Amino acid sequence: MKYFVATILTKGKKEQIGLYAEDRKQANELAKLKYSGIILKISEEQEPLEAQFKRFKANLFSSVKKRKIRPDALIASIRQLAVMTNAGISIYDSLSEISKSTTDENLKLVFGKLAEDINSGHSLSKSMNNFRFELGNLAIAMVQLGEKTGNLDDALYSLANMLEEIRANFVKFKKAMAYPRNVMIAMAIAFTILISYVVPNFKTMFEKLHAELPLPTLILLKLEHLFNNYGLYVLAILVVSFAIFKYLINNNKDIRYGWHQVLLKTYLIKNIIMFATLSRFTLVFSELIRAGIPIAEALDTSISMIDNLPLKAKLSSVRFAVEKGSSLHEGLEETKLFENMIIQMVSAGEDSGTLDSMISKVAEYYKMRFDAIIDGLSEAIEPIMLLILASMVLLLALGIFLPMWDMGNAVTGRK
Repeated sequence: MKYFVATILTKGKKEQIGLYAEDRKQANELAKLKYSGIILKISEEQEPLEAQFKRFKANLFSSVKKRKIRPDALIASIRQLAVMTNAGISIYDSLSEISKSTTDENLKLVFGKLAEDINSGHSLSKSMNNFRFELGNLAIAMVQLGEKTGNLDDALYSLANMLEEIRANFVKFKKAMAYPRNVMIAMAIAFTILISYVVPNFKTMFEKLHAELPLPTLILLKLEHLFNNYGLYVLAILVVSFAIFKYLINNNKDIRYGWHQVLLKTYLIKNIIMFATLSRFTLVFSELIRAGIPIAEALDTSISMIDNLPLKAKLSSVRFAVEKGSSLHEGLEETKLFENMIIQMVSAGEDSGTLDSMISKVAEYYKMRFDAIIDGLSEAIEPIMLLILASMVLLLALGIFLPMWDMGNAVTGRK
């Protein structure tokens, strides 16, 4: 984020206000949204040291203070908003009513602020931009679609259905991960108990006999020393390291980009991210095309909801290609993200004038691929789980029994 200074004329006085934005256009929109008065000038400047310190403090504790709205509450509120909008009730009254009736404190705060912004004359999508963390990119993209097409209630119904589908996939993911997670936790607890209480007894025996210890035993003894003498320090370092890592990912675009690249190269995770992203992208894009939005604009809105930066950059190149006069299927082909079958389907849709229905079929295909990955997640994780379990058991067995066998051989006179 860049630092801008907005010069605003309010009540006959000039006032300079600092704000953060991606570019000058966004800074101008934020200034209009947050402050009343006439904006005279927006200039990019060096961020003052005091502002840097305030931003550092705010960002450091943002992950603790920020909490997303519960999925159930958000889906229910979106459906309620769609029904009330369809019935002809104003957005302001709908948001106010939902804010008053909900029991979710985060939802109450967000919808209350949205109602205030709507009452001040701002659009719903622009107001929602201030709550991107709580509401998510998908919600903002679908509301933008509703505002552009004039069918906000239909867009909200579609949004609620998408959020329910995402939640269902998340529940399936949690269920698939439950067994391997519980097994790994149980094994980690057992390993910790053995290292902390069993290995020290063998350590005393080995020291008395002055035996030459094999490598697995030395590793176990080093781990025992680390656990029993520096366990709390190691735990504290891990917690602090995680907090710093999360802060850097959230606030440094280069580090976040690199981390996302690593995830795209990681076994199993890469497929989950890839097909989840392509499924959402094609789903929103098909809705936009069906509503009559121009392709370049539809691409821009669809891409805005993508979280993974490398995938976002590749798909952004499609928009640039289309703006320069290339066909959609040529732009998609250049990204190397789509199979040849998909490219052929898009090309056929462009030639026949049925691009919206063809993109919808592509979205169904990627949803099917994503569902297949989630359904087979437990089986895919089992080899990794077995490898880790086997390594831990092998380390304990060799570390404890190898020296005992050596000592047994020494006592019986065998070599």
